[in-house]
Amino acid sequence: MNPIFILLTVVAYFAAMFGISWITGRKADNQSFFVGNRKSPWYVVAFAMIGAAISGVTFVSVPGMVAGNSFAYLQMAIGFVAGQFIIAFILIPLFYKMNLTSIYEYLSNRFGIASYKTGAWFFFISKMLGAAVRLYLVCAVLQLLVFEPYHLPFLLNVAVSMALVWLYTYRGGVKTLIWTDSFKTLCLIVSVVMSIYYIASGLGFSFGEMWTAINTHDYSQVFFFDDINDKRYFLKQFLAGMFTVIAMTGLDQDFMQKILSCKNPKDSQKNIITSGLLQFGVIYLFLLLGVLLYIYTSGAGVAIPEKSDDLFPLLATGGYFPIAVGILFIIGLIAAAYSAAGSALTSLTTSFTVDILQSADRKGSEAQIASRRKKVHIGMAVLMGIVIVIINLLNNTSVINAVYVLASYTYGPILGMFAFGIFTKWAVKDQYLPIVAILSPLLCLLLDLHSEAWLNGYKFSYELLIMNAAFTFIGLLCLIKTKN
Repeated sequence: MNPIFILLTVVAYFAAMFGISWITGRKADNQSFFVGNRKSPWYVVAFAMIGAAISGVTFVSVPGMVAGNSFAYLQMAIGFVAGQFIIAFILIPLFYKMNLTSIYEYLSNRFGIASYKTGAWFFFISKMLGAAVRLYLVCAVLQLLVFEPYHLPFLLNVAVSMALVWLYTYRGGVKTLIWTDSFKTLCLIVSVVMSIYYIASGLGFSFGEMWTAINTHDYSQVFFFDDINDKRYFLKQFLAGMFTVIAMTGLDQDFMQKILSCKNPKDSQKNIITSGLLQFGVIYLFLLLGVLLYIYTSGAGVAIPEKSDDLFPLLATGGYFPIAVGILFIIGLIAAAYSAAGSALTSLTTSFTVDILQSADRKGSEAQIASRRKKVHIGMAVLMGIVIVIINLLNNTSVINAVYVLASYTYGPILGMFAFGIFTKWAVKDQYLPIVAILSPLLCLLLDLHSEAWLNGYKFSYELLIMNAAFTFIGLLCLIKTKN
């Protein structure tokens, strides 16, 4: 595709985003930025949550990963749905009852200030790394398609991307994000559905022929029950999916900031369950698209890229399909990646302002809090840009794999702390909790490196998150306060 054409597509998308931001950001105050004034319609939030959960990583990595994992990712998606029910009926009522701006305030009430700070910092590290990995993907694609043809450096690419994300989120915060994520979800679903349609048409398939070709393909296997050492083993994938969504949605300020913007707990519960079921359907569409792409490469004799993440970008923009597929790919990619970055930027600003700087409503005037929030927002954008540049220098793995590996190590202590707080009544020696939270990921890393030798060939997958949380839970048991 012509770089100018791609650039015009990006500009048109952001023009729409800035229009939404301007409309929703009018008369926005700190409560609008942090929790959307708790007036968001649940069905709008549910639709927005689909796009929030489907990042640029999903858009590019999931179609490419079917060659190595078939449809095993659906096992994890089933776990996602189970996790959404746990969030709906355990976490949401608790957070509404406590009227939290940041969900990590729960840890302060339950354990103490050291636990509160630990949870906030682990979220900060988790979200910063995860968001940077996701935005890195779209920057890498834009570098290949737009910046390199004009000999422009990757650093400029990142600077422009972060400036655009900062611009459309700096006023309205979560109130704006709910509507921009809804627009993103629409773009995303239209992009993947129309891409499937055009590619199937290019292969000469009717709907029935397409369905038969996909379901009889070697890559269409969903369930894996045979080998417990296989990373695709059902129980590993299901449990990893369930606990991942609890940690990365239910215990993540980014997602809960939107969910808690609904009017009441019942609306939030309807939102999370509806969005979870719809998200499963969207993931399935991406897997269908992946099989079609591999069917095409096999029939057309196209060399498969060394990195599976490059498959969809190569075919969509390389002139193999009608130009409409390339346009849809660009729209879907930027819709997924930039909105995810904007969402992360807002939640990082909220958590750093409220949790780490402790700028709650009662500490300072509205103007003082707003001023501090805006400075933090700029700082978060700059820091995310720096992390993206570093990732570009270090990247050597599939991006979707990198996201979940990072989550296993950084969200584990948060999951363990919340589980201990919710399911036990014991008080702990709060000052020692940061040590437990640091040691748990280190123990997981040691176990992962030596699992094949120590556990008779067993290989850990994303279930490392569960082990990490378990180590944290056990560590907290060792810190229980004894009564005099």
